[in-house]
Amino acid sequence: MPFVAPELSFDRRLQEAGISLERTLPRSLQLNLGKRCNLTCAHCHVNAGPNRKEAMTSETIERVLEWGQSHPSIEVFDFTGGAPEMHNRFRFAISTLRAARPDATIIDRCNLTILLEPGYEDLGAFLAEQRAQIVASMPCYQPDNVNAQRGEGVFDASIEALVGLNRLGYGRDPDLALHLVYNPVGPSLPPDQSELEADYKRALKEGFGIEFDSLFTIANMPIARFLGQLRRDGMEKQYRQLLVESFNPASVSGLMCRDTISVDWQGRVFDCDFNQMLELPMGGRETRFLWEIDSSLLDRLPIATGSHCFGCAAGAGSSCSGALDAR
Repeated sequence: MPFVAPELSFDRRLQEAGISLERTLPRSLQLNLGKRCNLTCAHCHVNAGPNRKEAMTSETIERVLEWGQSHPSIEVFDFTGGAPEMHNRFRFAISTLRAARPDATIIDRCNLTILLEPGYEDLGAFLAEQRAQIVASMPCYQPDNVNAQRGEGVFDASIEALVGLNRLGYGRDPDLALHLVYNPVGPSLPPDQSELEADYKRALKEGFGIEFDSLFTIANMPIARFLGQLRRDGMEKQYRQLLVESFNPASVSGLMCRDTISVDWQGRVFDCDFNQMLELPMGGRETRFLWEIDSSLLDRLPIATGSHCFGCAAGAGSSCSGALDAR
């Protein structure tokens, strides 16, 4: 049975702080194209891997894209997975969006190593041509930590991929943003984002000549694969308690669930990617598909929460765009 104690009520903590957690008009549409991935990372909240078969159908992709294009409040189209690039309609989706919404922000959440896999060697050039931002997982600038979290050899492959992206202009051209993502290796909170970013930039520049725009620090969620690791190590209770004790009310206004619609590979909608993995429907109501909702009616609707939400509101807070409160 999962560890859930009465003191871990996120809603109650919000009430104690006098905070209301409600939606605003959505500006970001996050699409999970499926759970297939070339890696099997220890911290993955999606339980993604090479043998996963879940993938968005072509019909669903087209319906999702049509919905996104017809709702002007959506400014960001955020592709994730698994490795979203492994979906056979990934390039179609990106190029269709860029043609229809030239000024939109298109994000590819990339594990970097996919850029070196056979058949994907030209992927970086395609993303650059489409002016897609790359948000890339890079849990450390030292080999041991990266390989421990993501698999042996991943650090060297990630460095090679980053060098290649720099050659294409990523991290150097203002139109080709390259952001890196840090996740702690174990049951701890991320350090100060700005200080860690400075360390990353210095180490990667001096060691490999690599440049990038920003570092996003994101806390590990006590769900899926990372939860299994916590339980094996006997650290679940301690980690959950750390998240509760580190609750930061100032982070709540920036939580991604307020202005993001998370869409799973079946087209169902959720308040965030983590709720999606826990099968918590948007607002805690009945499960709906994206094409069944009107974005203008989402403003001020409640958000489905659980004890895992303390992970996003702990310390400096974290979202898909990194820390929320520099304090």
